[in-house]
Amino acid sequence: MFGSLIRRKPAKGTDADGAAFESTTFSLSMAVPRPIERREEHRLLSTLRVAKLSSALGEQLIRLRNVSAGGLMAECNQAPAIGEQVEVEFSSQRIPSSVVWTREGLLGVKFDGDVDLGELLAGRKPRHGFRPRPPRLEVNCKASVKVGKAYYTVDVHDISLGGMKVEPIDEYCLGKPVLVVVESLRPVKGEVRWYSERRAGIVFDKELGFEELAEWIGKRLELASLKAAYKH
Repeated sequence: MFGSLIRRKPAKGTDADGAAFESTTFSLSMAVPRPIERREEHRLLSTLRVAKLSSALGEQLIRLRNVSAGGLMAECNQAPAIGEQVEVEFSSQRIPSSVVWTREGLLGVKFDGDVDLGELLAGRKPRHGFRPRPPRLEVNCKASVKVGKAYYTVDVHDISLGGMKVEPIDEYCLGKPVLVVVESLRPVKGEVRWYSERRAGIVFDKELGFEELAEWIGKRLELASLKAAYKH
């Protein structure tokens, strides 16, 4: 059952580009994963799982390198302090945790309790033809939404790699293509997929890149941290 959770090393010469293929590794170990020194740093990151990390800094995306029954190692734009209590959300599950180490854009997180990896991975399986929804980050900012010749100035409630929730907007926008411009983020094309009481869900035509959204969130967290320090 769990044999498929352990990553096997790819055969030599299978990657035409010479880059080492890497995906998120799952382990039955109770230990928190730690970095392994490597000579080659060229990697294809498209299969690394993305999760949400909530801390005193706020919410941000992390990219999972290794996950064990006891914790995880992930790429992180703004690492919380060692010992800080955090919450990790992926596969629609929220796991209370704490930061046990940080290092050059990486962090190690220990789960407060043991995690059933089989159940965690089962939660990622597509159901009825729908793909798992990317983790959403709660944000508080403005955006401009262009629908045909009309423009809406809206509040953004949350954003993910695949879309966002905004308000206020009109019901006639439902099903229409849109162009969204968010503060400090490039214009993004999408479509209004649902509408309820002036709120709308916009799905992007093409998902944002992890680095792009993580950097944008990271800058907002850094600015919020500076403002908080200035007040004190």
